Amino acid sequence: MQSLIAENNEKRKLLNKENKKIYEDMLMYVRLSYNKSETETEEVLMELLDHLLILQQEGRDASELFGDDPKQYANEIVGELPQMISKKLIMLFFMGVFYFLGVATFLNGLVSVIFHYGFGLLESSQTYYVGTISINTLLSLGIAFILVYAFIRYISWTCFKDVSKIFELLFTGIVFGALPFGTFLALFYFMPSFGPSITIEVYWLILIGICFYLLGSFFKRKA
Repeated sequence: MQSLIAENNEKRKLLNKENKKIYEDMLMYVRLSYNKSETETEEVLMELLDHLLILQQEGRDASELFGDDPKQYANEIVGELPQMISKKLIMLFFMGVFYFLGVATFLNGLVSVIFHYGFGLLESSQTYYVGTISINTLLSLGIAFILVYAFIRYISWTCFKDVSKIFELLFTGIVFGALPFGTFLALFYFMPSFGPSITIEVYWLILIGICFYLLGSFFKRKA
C-alpha cells in the first residue's frame, strides 16, 4: 500500500493546476472514509489518477471523468469500497488511545520536570487520585475522539469548496484549538479529588508516557 501512495504522490505532480485541485479534493474526501479498506481505497484512487492523466494528455475536461458533481461521484466511490475488517478497526482504536495517553502523559511530565528542575516552581513529586484520574481520562478520551471525528467531518465538508483561508484559520483555531484546550483545562481544574492517592516523582511521567506511546506503536503494527 505504501508503494501505491508513493506512486500516487509522484504522478500527481503531472497534473495541471485545475485537475490537481479537483483530484486532491477527491483523494482527501475518499481517504477520510476511515472505515474502508485502505488497499482498495488506494487502488481506486490510483485508477482515477491514471484516467485523469489520460484525459489531460488528450486535452479533455475532468468533468468527463467526475461528472458535474464531483462530490456525488466521490460518495458513489466510497459506497462501493469494502468495509475495513473489524480487527483492524479495534487495533486502530487502541493505537489512538495509547498515543493520546502517551503524548498527554509525556508532555505533563516534561513540563513538570522543566518547571521544577529549571525554575523551581513545582514540587518534585505530584499526588494523583485514582478516581479523579479515571474519570478525567475517560472524559478526555471521549472529547478527543469527538474532536477527531468533528475535524474529519469538517475537512470532508471543505472538499470541493473554495473556503476562505481567513475563515478556515479562525474556525479551526477556535473550534479545534482554543475551545478543546479550554475544555481540558476546565475538566482538570474543576474535577474534585477522590479515590486512593498515588504520589510519584514527576520524571516518572515521562517514562510512563514513553511506555504508552510504545504500546500505541505496537497496536499500529498489528493493524
